[in-house]
Amino acid sequence: MTPAVLPSRPLSRIAAAAAAAVLLLGGCTSSGTEPDGEGATDGAPTASAPEEQGPQLEELGTSAAVDLHSDPVEDPAYASYYEQDIEWGPCEGVDGPELECGTVTVPLAWNDPGAGDIEIAVAQLPASGDRTGSLVTNPGGPGGSGVNFLESLPYLVSPEIRGAYDLVGFDPRGIQRSAGVECLSDEETDEYLAATGEPGSAETDEWSARIAEACEAHSGDVLPYLDTYSAARDMDVLRAALGSEQLDYLGYSYGTYLGASYAELHPDRVGRFVLDGAVDPSLPMNEFVAGQAGGFEQATEAFLANCLEVGTGCPFKGSEDEAKQQLHALFATIDAGPLGTGDPERPLTGALARSAVLMLMYEDGLWEMGRTSISAAMNGDGAPLLRIADLSAERSGDGTYRTNSTFAITAVNCLDHPGIADEEWVAQEAERLSEEFPTFGPMLGGDSCAHWPVPPLREPVPITAEGAGPIVVIGTTGDPATPTPGRRVSRSSSTTPCC
Repeated sequence: MTPAVLPSRPLSRIAAAAAAAVLLLGGCTSSGTEPDGEGATDGAPTASAPEEQGPQLEELGTSAAVDLHSDPVEDPAYASYYEQDIEWGPCEGVDGPELECGTVTVPLAWNDPGAGDIEIAVAQLPASGDRTGSLVTNPGGPGGSGVNFLESLPYLVSPEIRGAYDLVGFDPRGIQRSAGVECLSDEETDEYLAATGEPGSAETDEWSARIAEACEAHSGDVLPYLDTYSAARDMDVLRAALGSEQLDYLGYSYGTYLGASYAELHPDRVGRFVLDGAVDPSLPMNEFVAGQAGGFEQATEAFLANCLEVGTGCPFKGSEDEAKQQLHALFATIDAGPLGTGDPERPLTGALARSAVLMLMYEDGLWEMGRTSISAAMNGDGAPLLRIADLSAERSGDGTYRTNSTFAITAVNCLDHPGIADEEWVAQEAERLSEEFPTFGPMLGGDSCAHWPVPPLREPVPITAEGAGPIVVIGTTGDPATPTPGRRVSRSSSTTPCC
């Protein structure tokens, strides 16, 4: 998932957000799970039946991070994790001379601390003034690198926050530097992102199977342990390593889901929490995907209306409906014959064109770029849209990918979010989204986790985080990725709603 749309957000931030969003759309939701067990004292999540019964979900497994019968911070078996100090040193591969980097060690399987460890990459930007504490952050995704996020985070927070807090980012488990999942090669990833196939097509199913097989072959040992509850447990170890009694946290989009999961597990250790672009944890997959399809359709309509109003440089003509038809016609033309880009090995395909335009819908500050790049495509030049698609996927000019977000988002989402068991229903829903939301609806639907080697681990239910202090939740009107109209909140007597 991605952060809410914010005016004038730095382009580098949008690129990281959209890289996750393009793949997220296949089926991201949020959820809860079963309690730890009789006698549990760990603030474990509790499940309740969804308000409405929809199609039957896939059979669920169990997260290794919730089957605990005590609070790890008080359990001697976890003492070595909670007594760590971070050894800060220089950062590699991240811009910012003031940044400091280190690691914390966490158990691979939280219910079996003797089964092996993984290291979580951490970075911090020390407070510029009188330090109050540490502010842990997550940029969204899942798949966004919190270490890389520190390059642009200073531009997103106020001078007061920058002065008072060490800004801390980390790569959650499975992401980039933290036992990052490995799947396809860079060359294969190029081929995959350029492939144009609608959900349910043989080509799409073939790629889904191929990715699942590659991820299992290269990262099978960690795939069962990449769920968000496990990442939330890791975040509590990070809190302790930073010397904080309570966690102060700022999470965007998927980061709100991670923060809410932490609050459900550890309500007594919730400090100052801000969840920006909140994800509703009670929405089943079909509702969330449909909401995003509608959100991006509305964003597209707003972009087209603005383009026609600006006039100068707008490649569309006529009414808003006619402009939308012209955009769809451009996609169809590129599907039929990819555009040249100056690189004969990398023409602009329909999939790459849609990925680029989808990225441009996240913020109106990018719309001028959208007008010029779409205009170029209408005149036969696909290079500008290809550059945007590459920026979205975090692809470097040398053909390498800066992060593993393309596949990490699938690895996390397939554990967190069960799919619909009824294949006929899935096919019908994909057809409905294509008809009702014709711009990006054809990219949605289907089941991107159909071949995933690990079953989903969570059920879509509300998160109440009973016992936590107030949590600030932000929703932005017009946000296409986490649209506010479909968000429900669950209130408890002791906390502000967290999603």
